Amino acid sequence: MRFTRRNFIRTAGAGSASLAIGAPIMASGCKSTSTNPVSYDKQVLFIGDDIAVAETKYGKVRGYILRDIYYFLGIPYGADTSGANRFMPPQKPKPWDDIFPAVWWGNSAPQIMERRYANLYQSFADHWNYDDVSEDCLRLNVFTPAINDGKKRPVLVWLHGGGFTNGNGIEQDGYNGENLARKGDIVFVSVNHRLGPLGFTNLVGVGGEKYAASGNVGMLDLVAALEWVRDNIENFGGDPGNVTIIGQSGGGAKVTTLTAMPSAKGLFHKAVVLSGAGLRSGEKEYSEKLGEYVLKEAGLKATEIEKLHDIPWPEYLNIANRAASKLAQESGPAPAGLRRGFNPVVDGFYLPQHPYFPETTPLAENIPMIICSTMNESSPSRNDASLENITLDEVKERVKQRAGFSSGYGDKAGEVVDAYAKAFPDKKPVEIWSMVMSTRQGVVALANAKSKQPAPVYVAWFCWQPPLFDGRMRAFHCSDICFWFYNTDLMLTHTGGGPRPRKLSEKMSGALLQFMRTGNPDGGGLPHWPEYTSENGEVMVLDDVSEVKNDPDREARKTLPSV
Repeated sequence: MRFTRRNFIRTAGAGSASLAIGAPIMASGCKSTSTNPVSYDKQVLFIGDDIAVAETKYGKVRGYILRDIYYFLGIPYGADTSGANRFMPPQKPKPWDDIFPAVWWGNSAPQIMERRYANLYQSFADHWNYDDVSEDCLRLNVFTPAINDGKKRPVLVWLHGGGFTNGNGIEQDGYNGENLARKGDIVFVSVNHRLGPLGFTNLVGVGGEKYAASGNVGMLDLVAALEWVRDNIENFGGDPGNVTIIGQSGGGAKVTTLTAMPSAKGLFHKAVVLSGAGLRSGEKEYSEKLGEYVLKEAGLKATEIEKLHDIPWPEYLNIANRAASKLAQESGPAPAGLRRGFNPVVDGFYLPQHPYFPETTPLAENIPMIICSTMNESSPSRNDASLENITLDEVKERVKQRAGFSSGYGDKAGEVVDAYAKAFPDKKPVEIWSMVMSTRQGVVALANAKSKQPAPVYVAWFCWQPPLFDGRMRAFHCSDICFWFYNTDLMLTHTGGGPRPRKLSEKMSGALLQFMRTGNPDGGGLPHWPEYTSENGEVMVLDDVSEVKNDPDREARKTLPSV
């Protein structure tokens, strides 16, 4: 199965963001110390037998140099996960003798690809990037200013969103690491790993000890990627002793899950959670029952479990998803905050406890953390201009049944909507609707739990509104990513480009780089950013004019049901 929207010319154009931003770009492609401006009639891409060749534990890799940043794409950090390796912990890649061509993105993990581009406005806005999809997906990308120079740069490891079932490390243009690597003199790593039923089908209940890890192999892939960083990143100019993990949406939940995994301890040193405040994971009993349903849906007995390894992955995904739907219908609504379906599971070993509820994982006590959400994670009028004129009473009716990613507020809907309207009197009803669908409840709960530990936690609220779709996108889910990564002139369909978003991106990316170096984002370009305390609820409100406020939605949140 092949999905090819990317092409080399478009990839080579990624640095247009840095051109627009005005960062120094060199034509030599060999050193990053020159301040000569780029000239369009000079060479900016370099690839050849002796160019961009680096060592790994498994063999040499060859990338390329683009605008003075080294690209190494699709490097194997684990073996093919098909066949006998399906449902098993990740295996080391087989060493190679020839130089591996790290010049193209690795395969996306198996996921439902049909109708991925069906919503044309969504496809336009997010510029989905997918190529081959296969179980040989344990690949990572490295963007670095230099190799083999003896310098130890801070390392950022990007964990993509898409829940635990979709996505890849370069799914959106704004995930590109070139501009941040150049601006901050850091090493940027992005990762693909197993997702959905192939990453999180818990078969231990029907298959025994051989399948003890099966409910968490997608997370163990990320541990393996971090081990690869530890063992190899010095050859790419990075410091294995200064690694920050960052993820958005499902990637944010991957970050919180990693902070609770013993096998990941010591592999990273700082954490950033964007729109994915995962406090809890899946329950063992439900997860094992789902494994039973999968086997039954496949028409197999426990003695035939090995046959699951041989089912083509598209067929297996359909089987597993049917099983999940049946179990969900029989079980009824999940308790608030719990994950069901194919997600990490608290198995008592690989993941000993829920990360941050009811108790905070002690493994995170020395990990500084930034937590950020967007004001309008869900924007109901984005594709429907008529909703701009909705009344407050109509909003109350709407959120009785459904509120964003969660079930509705029922009889409390009126109280909740009125509380948010009181707290934010300058917002029109459709904006109140959006905020009620996009509350900071999970963010604050995570921050409160983390603030009890010695390492500091910093909280942000991204409120910048893009001038697109007649202003109806608002500060939507994913919109802050390209600001943190200095890519606002690259992710044009999220920002519109130009000096206004670039100005905020300068400051946000500067704060992220400062946090990577020191564990404190203060001094990176934003106003003074104090540590979060549960008493004051300090939050950095990110906008054209950024400022710190003390828990501006606290009174409104009091009307919400418990997390």
